[in-house]
Amino acid sequence: MGKGFYIRKELAVTCVVAAVAAVAVIIALSVVYAQEKSKNEVTLPFTAGPDATSTFSPTPSTPKEPWMHFRLPDSLAPVSYNVTLWPRLEPIADNLYVFSGHSTVVIRCVRETDLILIHSNKLNLTTFEGHHAKLNGLNGATAPTLTKTWLEIPTQYLVIQLSSPLWAGNMYELFTQFTGELSDDLGGFYRSEYMEDGVKKVIATTQMQPTDARKAFPCFDEPAMKAAQNTLIAPLIFIYNNPLRSHTDPVNITMAGQDLIQTSFQPTKIMSTYLLAFVVCDFTYIGTQPVLFSVQVRIWARRKAIEEGQGNYALEKTGPILKFFENYYNSSYPLKKSDQIAIPDFSAGAMENWGLITYRETALLYNPAMSSNGDKEWVVTVISHELAHMWFGNLVTMKWWNDLWLNEGFATYVSYLGANFAEPTWNMKELIVLNEIIGVMAVDALASSHPLSSNEKDIMRPDLITELFDSITYSKSMTTAICLQTYLEEFKYKNTVYTDLWKHLQMAVDKAGIPLPRPVEVIMNRWILQMGFPVVTINTQTGKITQKHFLLDPDSVVDTPSEFNYEWFVPVTWIKNGGAEQQYWLLEKEATNEDMILNTTGWLLANIDMKGFYRVNYDSENWERLLANSLFTFQAIPVINRAQIIDDTFNLAKAKMVNITLALRTTKFLSKEVEYMPWQIARNNLEYFFLMFDRSEVYGPMQAYTKKQVTPLFNHFKEITLNWTKNPEKHTDQYNQVNAVSLACSAGVEGCKELTTNWFKEWMKNPANNNITPNLKSTVYCNAIAAGGVQEWDFAWSMFKNATVASEAEKLMFALSCTKQPWLLNRYLRYSLDPEKIRKQDATSTITYIANNPIGQPLAWDFVRANWAHIFNNYGGGSFSFGRLIGGVTKRFSTEFEYKQLLQFKEDNAGQLGSASMALERALESTMANINWVAMNKEPVLEWFTSEASSPVS
Repeated sequence: MGKGFYIRKELAVTCVVAAVAAVAVIIALSVVYAQEKSKNEVTLPFTAGPDATSTFSPTPSTPKEPWMHFRLPDSLAPVSYNVTLWPRLEPIADNLYVFSGHSTVVIRCVRETDLILIHSNKLNLTTFEGHHAKLNGLNGATAPTLTKTWLEIPTQYLVIQLSSPLWAGNMYELFTQFTGELSDDLGGFYRSEYMEDGVKKVIATTQMQPTDARKAFPCFDEPAMKAAQNTLIAPLIFIYNNPLRSHTDPVNITMAGQDLIQTSFQPTKIMSTYLLAFVVCDFTYIGTQPVLFSVQVRIWARRKAIEEGQGNYALEKTGPILKFFENYYNSSYPLKKSDQIAIPDFSAGAMENWGLITYRETALLYNPAMSSNGDKEWVVTVISHELAHMWFGNLVTMKWWNDLWLNEGFATYVSYLGANFAEPTWNMKELIVLNEIIGVMAVDALASSHPLSSNEKDIMRPDLITELFDSITYSKSMTTAICLQTYLEEFKYKNTVYTDLWKHLQMAVDKAGIPLPRPVEVIMNRWILQMGFPVVTINTQTGKITQKHFLLDPDSVVDTPSEFNYEWFVPVTWIKNGGAEQQYWLLEKEATNEDMILNTTGWLLANIDMKGFYRVNYDSENWERLLANSLFTFQAIPVINRAQIIDDTFNLAKAKMVNITLALRTTKFLSKEVEYMPWQIARNNLEYFFLMFDRSEVYGPMQAYTKKQVTPLFNHFKEITLNWTKNPEKHTDQYNQVNAVSLACSAGVEGCKELTTNWFKEWMKNPANNNITPNLKSTVYCNAIAAGGVQEWDFAWSMFKNATVASEAEKLMFALSCTKQPWLLNRYLRYSLDPEKIRKQDATSTITYIANNPIGQPLAWDFVRANWAHIFNNYGGGSFSFGRLIGGVTKRFSTEFEYKQLLQFKEDNAGQLGSASMALERALESTMANINWVAMNKEPVLEWFTSEASSPVS
């Protein structure tokens, strides 16, 4: 039988609806760089050769020499690497750790060239007869001599000029020898440290994505330059992408008078350099037996963590999730093993290295006695996300970083499917809306947002590539990539662009005979090639439907042009009066659908279960009927849409499309609500009010209203947990219990403060016996430290430093920021930049936690400004999220004075912003929007809260 692709019509419909109508779910972690392209065009020094000096402006002028381009030429292609590395896990002097090694890369000449460009960054290369490399011909080819070599610092190349050309079709071998610093910057080949039984342990590990493999060894460090990799050396346990070369490995050797262990590995599959991983450590593991399973699964971590069973949950879930994805993709897992390892110092949540996935400890390790429900969900969703990449991203890889959303968006979407399979009672698929869609909408509604996909030429420099890893890339792109079995089969071990995806989705549509108003590519291009999303306005009196680009600040200027004029093809789903769901394609700026006209008593609800990436507005009559229905018989509205009504109205109010009191009225039914999603959405939106008004006279009435609304919820959970003696049974109820206690304590609900402080005091009396339920630990710790003083803070600090479970340490790290004592907050800020006290990976979180505290916010802003040079120079690598830092310390800004401070900060640090420049522009935009919002809404908000706080519960 010939090869073919067969798909059930209902599955194809699901694919198209999910890929088109739910564009919301695939678009979450891209980057906001489009508008920043011109702002990041800086003049950099570069060395044209050993003797020359000049300046190099990568844009807008076209570079004259090939080594001045940030992209490799297409004249050479790597075939394989043979790399040997020797990391020193003891300092050689003044706490300096180094590694040495050599690399042989086999190169195929694609077209004639007398120049070799290969990436190398922060490596000291050994010279041979005055040159940084050796070149040999293979299979009878003659290698030309080297005439000149140098390191091109701005573009991170080793440049090799040749006496005569390499010929197309010939194979060559390039040898380099090098040393580098095994630093603690969390990028490339780096050092991580931890304490075990009072002894400091050092490991050597990697984080190559996106452009740091070149810090480990010279390589062709672009996604499309796929090659096989093999052979490494190490003094301890060595873990690599692939299994050992033979049963005789590792072997003992002596090098430079030292006894070492040499470990050789099988060559990897053809893969991109950013997926390479190796770890030298004294860890241990738990795993499956390879004779019983086709794929060997192992969970690696600190010895004590494994002995305490912290890896058991990950091991339990990895196998089933792998099997789920094999069925989902209709493609076997392409490797023989799946190692997963928890690294004490790790900048991201995890990294999908093929066959050796690296994790932050909180994303892989779980202790049932110490970790919360949220910790458990985080572990299973991150594992699922990374395993999804084994096919989508690793087997098939984007050609260049402008299509990063192909990798991250799809993995984000299917991570929920894998997690839902592993934990079927959690209903994870519904949480996509809360965790991904709504959050990214807030960013994508700014004029400084960016499209999902961009031109390759716009994303060249490493700092711009790094900026792509944001919430728009990960979440917004999630709804597009479904129905991809033929796609994976055609492009395995290859690289793709997004149009390849549309071609295969169109094949599924055509096979099933599904009518679409436009071809898949035409529909989808409007969602990925222009930033933002529409607000769809439905007039239920006339049936008129319109769309416009939704902006939180309607007065902001959109200077990013769109060939589609910011119009979308929108699949509008809707119900009338709780009836059957219907769908309508909005293909123009405005249209009329008479089926949407209501009688005098009916109501209409659109974007059912938020499967579409758009907001909805209605005529005032329909809003009034929806609110009346929400208040008295809200069960007729699906729970996701109860959350949607809140989120849409609050954001429409920010955009000046509805009155602010309409948004506030959507929270009145919360006194009867016990479901998690509406409460969490309300809390997220009201948090903005607290940020804007917690330093003003609005705060008191706002707190009083919150107390009135949350008291029934607090009492509800007190009842179903038998006076806080057991956990709620439902997954989302466990989350909402946290909302109930946290909001009740902050609003002053009777009995809440006493409850949390007493639990904490009991723990202080007996530190070895913590009886606080893990789900409530963050809330209890925070409230007790806020109510206490230095004694509570010092106790929590001591427990933080001695914590052996990463998730417990993270909760304490957050809670320490809750104190109301300014001197303790200042001390904590100082600690944040001391790696002996706070790991570099946690520096951003610590400072932003402090800034979340209204007392700590001005302290954190002053601290960041005073220490920016140190932060930029010492935390500027993979360890620091500058975007999160700038956003965190400025999110309360709402005055002209604060806006001027931001402008001054931008001016003072013009040459030291790097990847923070985009975040700074967003902060300026948000601050101006906040200024205008407060000026417009302060009085009506104060009046509304004052009135509602004193009225009886509805």
